[in-house]
Amino acid sequence: MSVKTRFAPSPTGYLHVGGARTALYCYLHAKKTSGDFVLRIEDTDRERSTDESVQAILDGMEWLGLSHDEGPYYQTKRFDRYAVVKEHLLAEGKAYPCFCSKERLDALREEQMQNKQNIGYDGHCRNLTVQEQDLSQPHVIRFKNPLDGVVTFDDLIKGEISVSNAELDDLIIARTDGTPTYNFTVVVDDLDMKITHVIRGDDHVNNTPRQINMIEAIGGQRPLFAHVPMILGDDGKRLSKRHGAVSVMQYRDDGYLPQALLNYLVRLGWSHGDQEIFSLEDMVHLFALEDVNRAPSAFNTEKLNWLNQQYMKSLPATEVVNHLEWHLEQQKINTDGGVAVELLIPEMAERVKTLKELASAIRYFYEDYQEFDPNAAKKHLRPVARQPLELAKEKLVEAADWSAETLHQIVSDTASELELGMGKVGMPLRVAITGAGMSPDLGITLEWIGKEAVLRRIDKALDFITKREASS
Repeated sequence: MSVKTRFAPSPTGYLHVGGARTALYCYLHAKKTSGDFVLRIEDTDRERSTDESVQAILDGMEWLGLSHDEGPYYQTKRFDRYAVVKEHLLAEGKAYPCFCSKERLDALREEQMQNKQNIGYDGHCRNLTVQEQDLSQPHVIRFKNPLDGVVTFDDLIKGEISVSNAELDDLIIARTDGTPTYNFTVVVDDLDMKITHVIRGDDHVNNTPRQINMIEAIGGQRPLFAHVPMILGDDGKRLSKRHGAVSVMQYRDDGYLPQALLNYLVRLGWSHGDQEIFSLEDMVHLFALEDVNRAPSAFNTEKLNWLNQQYMKSLPATEVVNHLEWHLEQQKINTDGGVAVELLIPEMAERVKTLKELASAIRYFYEDYQEFDPNAAKKHLRPVARQPLELAKEKLVEAADWSAETLHQIVSDTASELELGMGKVGMPLRVAITGAGMSPDLGITLEWIGKEAVLRRIDKALDFITKREASS
């Protein structure tokens, strides 16, 4: 059997991490079996669907690198097809018009709640004769669900699930204005698109028996189902914005690499031994639906941060730079004429967790800092640092060779000449040229910042010390 999966989000908001994980699982299962991955936009909710949400979904999928083989399909462009299937069900007596008013349905629901009965439609219009049906009156179309028997399906993650038809009511498949409803369009689409595996969140488990009955009424072959448990916050509560349930593109904005987010998402409910780092190729090779946990998973930002740093350190520097450039633009950091950004990646990735932090951390290589880090300046730009800085500056002015090795030797010679430890020279110099107390190897840092900027910044540090002496 040729495998075909689909990711079918509703464009009523952004693509969030739960949806992204579902998309990833759909993608991996299709690719593992050399099958096809379909993207379908379920936009029948006209009041809540927006073009902005559609674009947010497309942008998120593109950024994650989850390319689809078919689509994107849009349900609003398939209304003619749904109408044909609806008429077919009506003609075969498998669907019927319902004329019940909102007031009657509200009263029915209230009565059922008071009597602690299952909430659902009572079949009031189910057996109306043709003569009793006045189609000129407002009405919906309901699917005639079987009254007896049991719907059983073998969920690839949750195992066997059985639901009595007596617990299911007659769902609306077309609204009063004729527009089709979610459960109906999903069934028609999955059949028409020959979807073999429906992989989705377990909030859809209750829909599955209803959809199976519709599939069989239409005469189609049911796909296999796999319902993925939800993602919880690290406090055990439903994932919310404060836990990280934000747009996938917000993770881009916050400085995460798509490779790191994919790696993190695949591990939210699935594992392969003790392995932590998975390339997309690894995931395709190793992923199996039957290995997905049945229990919910907890989102952990600390783990995501750790993974992101691992990818910043391990990916080719040029690839990291491709993603870093967006953050440099956002922070208005112009790298023209400065050290090649890819040279900084191996030196700086150890010091930061995100690309956003990385962009901020390398700013001093390209422009003068505005002010000193208060703690670093208080500790290292004291009056006692004046002499080491002045002597180091003299030697740096005379340096004909501006290489890391030569510059490191100048710092060492300055310390020897003043009979000081390297830290007594190196740390004031580091704060002077970077504005803070952390940087790569001092020789490399001096080389990459450049002679003109280094000398200018040492003067700034000496001026700071002078003002500090005057105020004391």
